[in-house]
Amino acid sequence: MDTPKEKSGWSDRELEASIDAYLKMLDRELNGQTFKKSIENQLLRDGPLSKRSASSVEYRMQNISAVLEQMSLPRISGYMPAKNIGAGVAQRIRKVLASKVMPSAGEFAPTSDQRTLISRASNLQKKGLKVEPLGNPNPQQVSTTTTSYVRDPKIRAWVAELAKGVCEGCGQKAPFEVDGLPFLEVHHVKHLAQQGSDSITNAVALCPNCHRRCHLASDKEAFTLSLYGKVSRLVAE
Repeated sequence: MDTPKEKSGWSDRELEASIDAYLKMLDRELNGQTFKKSIENQLLRDGPLSKRSASSVEYRMQNISAVLEQMSLPRISGYMPAKNIGAGVAQRIRKVLASKVMPSAGEFAPTSDQRTLISRASNLQKKGLKVEPLGNPNPQQVSTTTTSYVRDPKIRAWVAELAKGVCEGCGQKAPFEVDGLPFLEVHHVKHLAQQGSDSITNAVALCPNCHRRCHLASDKEAFTLSLYGKVSRLVAE
């Protein structure tokens, strides 16, 4: 969406220049470095955005913030997400972002390491996820001494937040805390090894006892099936 005074559509070159400037500022913010939005705005208008006003550039940055928030990615705190962003604009921004390297992506990136997954999900849960993560229907497989799957910490954080510290299998409170949060293990009802998806419709937050029950108990199949009746978001795969 453009401001009322500028009805001409933004070119791909203008949009990419805006996103490049935004990501440069985001990298500085995430690394504790200072910058001035007004200076970056002026630099853009002195260069590739010479036909745009200061307010138009500001609003474009708010568009970018809105898309990043929708994608559960970090955004610049000084650019509040624009409201009612057009679907066409959002799609174009997503397309450009897909070709960029996100600053500090490692903090939010999927991982096959269990300890790293727990740490990243805890950080995400503390920050708060505003948009339900899309998940990955075909998680990447990596080979180590054993076979692990690259899992998205946003899925773990979202499911843990929905559980509110209560096991979705037995209804009991989490037995302890990790990183200041109630600890529940996120279990894929259809195992990833069975080509289950890494998504909130295939994941539940369980206490360690219920988690082990799903894997080891004599009634593990019956108990697993009972989860579909207890947790309404689950979809059988």
